[in-house]
Amino acid sequence: MNNRRFARTAGWLVLAGAVAAGVLAWYVTREPASPFEQQPAAGFDPALVSRGEYVARVSDCVACHSLPGKAPFAGGLEMATPLGAIHATNITPDRDTGIGAYTPADFDRAVRHGVAPGGRRLYPAMPYPSYAKLSDDDMRALYAFFMKGVEPAKQANLPSSIPWPLNMRWPIALWNGVFAPNATYAAKPNQDALWNRGAYIVQGPGHCGSCHTPRGLAFNEKALDETGAPYLAGGLLDGWYAPSLRQDHNTGLGRWSEDEIVRFLKTGRNQHAVVYGSMTEAFNNSTQFMSDEDLNAIARYLKSLPGDPQRDGSPWQYQAANARADAPGAHTYATRCASCHGLDGKGQPEWMPPLAGATSALAKENASAINITLNGSQRIVTAGVPDAYRMPAFREQLSDEEIAQVLSYVRGTWGNNGGAVDAAAVNKLRGHTDPASSSPIILHMR
Repeated sequence: MNNRRFARTAGWLVLAGAVAAGVLAWYVTREPASPFEQQPAAGFDPALVSRGEYVARVSDCVACHSLPGKAPFAGGLEMATPLGAIHATNITPDRDTGIGAYTPADFDRAVRHGVAPGGRRLYPAMPYPSYAKLSDDDMRALYAFFMKGVEPAKQANLPSSIPWPLNMRWPIALWNGVFAPNATYAAKPNQDALWNRGAYIVQGPGHCGSCHTPRGLAFNEKALDETGAPYLAGGLLDGWYAPSLRQDHNTGLGRWSEDEIVRFLKTGRNQHAVVYGSMTEAFNNSTQFMSDEDLNAIARYLKSLPGDPQRDGSPWQYQAANARADAPGAHTYATRCASCHGLDGKGQPEWMPPLAGATSALAKENASAINITLNGSQRIVTAGVPDAYRMPAFREQLSDEEIAQVLSYVRGTWGNNGGAVDAAAVNKLRGHTDPASSSPIILHMR
């Protein structure tokens, strides 16, 4: 009797396990539904291609899918992840190595859901959790641009260095189910059209949260829109600290007006800061080409996001009295930094950014301060003209201890209170980063 009951129970368990395995197998290999399912790739109106070109600019596709001196969108860029390196893929319309064989539905699933043809999951380094919010009209235009406005390039995709079994893609489907939304942006009826346009760009094609929102243990963005307090509150990524875009007085945009945000995105600089780190690439190929209306919309939306005084601390105020000439790091600052940034730390706005009150000098995270001192800045290119002013790299001129001392001086002077930097932190970033490239990726559109 007991044996019969055991056999029956075991049978039910095996059956339940088989059903669960079948459901799991279906879930992790399924292709999401697409509104373009029944739409064949037909002829494309030039106006639609032109609109898609603008959407591609706003989305900054070229920053990840191109290499300096290589064909635009042909892929190859190496991106570090906690599990290993991956490479951006070829998204030109080459039918063999790119996306030339993609249908509109294939393209939609890849961009908005992170699912390639055949159900293969894309790594979430591709910001599809943000791109999910793109409208159907923008997706239609984007597809037209990539099929008719981009030159095909035959360049094979490179494999990742993520070891087995961590390189299996099916668990990403489970990650998507928890952390990746699948709905397009829904306008907020209590906000005006300008705010909603800004929210759409920031949350969707602009994918600002990919860098500026802190990540969770599963490498997920902790919030995807303004309803979550961590959204755009600042995040560490690839050796940089992307600052808060909320109304934090010290580490965010609390001291910036809407006009100053627009000027920064349009020209790469304002009286508070100059673009650097990965924001340089975003400026070089994306924000400077946005319409004034869209830039004003972005500024309106960002200025509506409240800061967190408890996290940000007391508002910064300039203090000249605490700039001691005999402090450790003061001599290095005077001889290496002051000619551009000033002995008073006020810089030469809008050309040489101030260090007094700079986000990198007020944030508790010191990665950006260390990184740019070690490696310098990439070249800013405005309207096709390279900037003559560029932060030099000091990794060969200054030791870990000297960099730690000069940064501690900057982060503890003129009212700055970011905290001291130790030589070990400098050494760690020295070993994991490289000097900024002098060859920027510049996309020349048609």
